[in-house]
Amino acid sequence: MTLAIIDIGSNSVRLMMWADGKTLFKKLKTTRLGEGLNSSPVLLPQACRRTAEAVAEFVAEARQSGAESVYAFATAAVRSAENPQDFTELVKELCGLTVDVVSGEEEAEMGIAGALGNSDGGIIDVGGASTEVTVRKGGKVVYTHSANIGTVRILDGAGRDINKIDKYIGERLGEYGANDFSACSFKGVGGTASRLAAVKCGLKVYDATVIDGMRLTVEEVRAYAERFTEMSAEEIRATTLLTKSADLIGGGAALLAAVMRKFNIAEIEVSESDNLEGYLHCKLAI
Repeated sequence: MTLAIIDIGSNSVRLMMWADGKTLFKKLKTTRLGEGLNSSPVLLPQACRRTAEAVAEFVAEARQSGAESVYAFATAAVRSAENPQDFTELVKELCGLTVDVVSGEEEAEMGIAGALGNSDGGIIDVGGASTEVTVRKGGKVVYTHSANIGTVRILDGAGRDINKIDKYIGERLGEYGANDFSACSFKGVGGTASRLAAVKCGLKVYDATVIDGMRLTVEEVRAYAERFTEMSAEEIRATTLLTKSADLIGGGAALLAAVMRKFNIAEIEVSESDNLEGYLHCKLAI
């Protein structure tokens, strides 16, 4: 059986092809569906159009690659918007696909299922419009929270100034509550963690097999936040593999470091298995 799963995020659209119990490949298109959501809870027409067109292109590619079924789910940008139907109906019109809009809790469950399987531990998933933290102990989820803060929201709300970014993040961290997870092993999923691992490895071309399992300390992540907010987006593009995320990575690193410090997490292990695989387990029971 060959399946395709499409993750419609606030910053990018991702395609995963899956067959016979394993992931065949993943692809990504940056579309910034969540553009402007920090100032207005409405999906912009141009953001809806470019994202829906990217979904339609992935649907066509998946079917040409032999997918027997194609599924798509959307996360924070769509679920938090006042006009989600403007996007979901456009996708339906362009490619006939019904988009599954998942809740923050479902997104967290999918993330931990994809990254950890049945094992105990925690995940931090920094997205474009939301950031999920989930912890499982003794086979049960003991903590989970999805906060409406992410890389696209940070760029819209605080720009690329590290002081403004820190203030913006600090005003929103309180909703996670007071918890110490220093004794728990954590994995980082999502674009921010993966891109920082790629930079640490000195990659010029993205390679998931190299990135998967890389470790990042909170000190390293914070140093990247300061480094990438001091550099211009053009300088970042010229010296790293980061292209379309160059203006987001500094804020994303600042957010990841702040969340790690909030929960007293010294180190994370980057996982390339995430909510795409988790969707198979949680929603399709595969």
